[in-house]
Amino acid sequence: MAMTKHDESWWKTATIYQIYPKSFCDSGSKGTGDIKGIISKLDYLKHLGVDAIWLTPVYQSPMIDNGYDISDYYSINPEFGTMEDFDTLLAEAHQLGIRIIMDIVVNHTSTEHKWFQSALGDKNSPYRDYYIWKDPVDGAEPNNWQSKFGGNAWALDEKTGQYYLHLFAKEQADLNWENPVVREEVKEVISFWADKGVDGFRLDVINLISKQQDFPSDDIGDGRRFYTDGPRVHEYLQEISESVFQKYGSVTVGEMSSTTLEHCQQYSSLDGKELSMVFNFHHLKVDYPNGEKWTKAPFDFIQLKQIFNHWQTGLNGKGWGALFWCNHDQPRVVSRLGNDEQYRVESAKMLAASVHMMQGTPYVYQGEEIGMTNPGYTEISQYRDVESTNMYDIMVNRDGVSHDDMMAILAQKSRDNSRTPMQWNSAKHAGFTEGTPWLEVAQNYSEINAEAAVADLNSVFYFYKRLIELRKQVPVITDGRYEDLLPEHKRIFAYARQNDKQTLLCINNYYAEEVECVLPECFDMSKAKNLLSNYQNSASAVASNHQVLRPYETRILLIEE
Repeated sequence: MAMTKHDESWWKTATIYQIYPKSFCDSGSKGTGDIKGIISKLDYLKHLGVDAIWLTPVYQSPMIDNGYDISDYYSINPEFGTMEDFDTLLAEAHQLGIRIIMDIVVNHTSTEHKWFQSALGDKNSPYRDYYIWKDPVDGAEPNNWQSKFGGNAWALDEKTGQYYLHLFAKEQADLNWENPVVREEVKEVISFWADKGVDGFRLDVINLISKQQDFPSDDIGDGRRFYTDGPRVHEYLQEISESVFQKYGSVTVGEMSSTTLEHCQQYSSLDGKELSMVFNFHHLKVDYPNGEKWTKAPFDFIQLKQIFNHWQTGLNGKGWGALFWCNHDQPRVVSRLGNDEQYRVESAKMLAASVHMMQGTPYVYQGEEIGMTNPGYTEISQYRDVESTNMYDIMVNRDGVSHDDMMAILAQKSRDNSRTPMQWNSAKHAGFTEGTPWLEVAQNYSEINAEAAVADLNSVFYFYKRLIELRKQVPVITDGRYEDLLPEHKRIFAYARQNDKQTLLCINNYYAEEVECVLPECFDMSKAKNLLSNYQNSASAVASNHQVLRPYETRILLIEE
């Protein structure tokens, strides 16, 4: 299948598959996934029908934050393989018609990067101004901004007596985007990979690159209001887009931390001046009561629908969003919002349908397409994630939370929930490695694995395959307006997508009991045909404004004018 480089809108009907290489497939017995492992599974991804692969970082890195701490942008981490392996992946994926999107982290570098190593301890280094340095205030940190991983966001350079900013781990020093030389370096890095034939880039926490230059303390929060969607962020993105992304026809997706709809309309505006699309996470905070992540809590269903409505109506005709439930930072959706026991298959399909029928570009995270669950770890020693171990330390050792309570919180909220190895088959370690896996495999792999899923036409896998096909076959999924039909219903999420010729209805029961609803009379249900559902349905059940849905049932119905 030939791919044209500048086919502007390919991503509007595409589905993108996210690979977290460390946990995807080990070609040997190291216990960690690698690029050769990914190459060995390209046929599986082709069978699923995805259009592109987004690879989380595979660059040289000390792996303090699983590769989001880059120490050399121009080389591949030996843990994952060689540049030759990468070139092979690119060529073989392209041969199958699968594009490659790389994850690029340019808000910060690893403190092991040669730029930082040169800057450290030397105020006169040509690289000093690549980073953000401030003098102490009253013998302490320059301000009270907090790191996203806990603790203050400033670390001391003892030799010079100045502090450097790190919004993430202390080993991740923020780059100084005010320095035009830094922006030129970023353009060079991106051009290097685009020249190789990489089709696009996912830009990590890209809306944090512009900081308010007086660096004020935050008397009401953690400082994020002074660097999120900062003063020059749109200017910087337009500069990078004009010099690099537009030149290469790259698809770009910006990861937006704590952003707003208004900013995202601009980041992803249809004139293409900044980015192709945006990731935002508001819908994944509905189980954070009062904004608090580190507590065990049910999700707020009405709020979930309100957030989808806000973003779907707000981006329609103005911008473009990524559609997703899962990634390497979020727990498994079937455990989080579905039912990972009795109704695992039904709820996995329903959750998939309810985002895939929206406007945007869907992202499927490895294992999501087979209904993988959280692993349910019971000991802190089973966790590897820096955020989880830091929070355990803070909450148990400082705040006095009991071990059992904290383990229950981590079992629901930890990033490691999605980082357990991909479950390929029922062999030892789920066929992920011939060695000892870096992170323990979930215990249910003998039942939940790709081999079993591909062999069963009623599996979650084939439901995802059908959703991916529908997006290419049914225009209203791409261009239709969005309307939430039952915003106050406490159990059902039903929405319509409409253009001049088609009406698509997506009706979803988010709970484990049978529920009924009445759809607005304006829909002529006698014309409705069932495109896809996760239960067998009679034609008469579908062709009615009065719908009765079984536990976790989804129905995708099409009315043609």
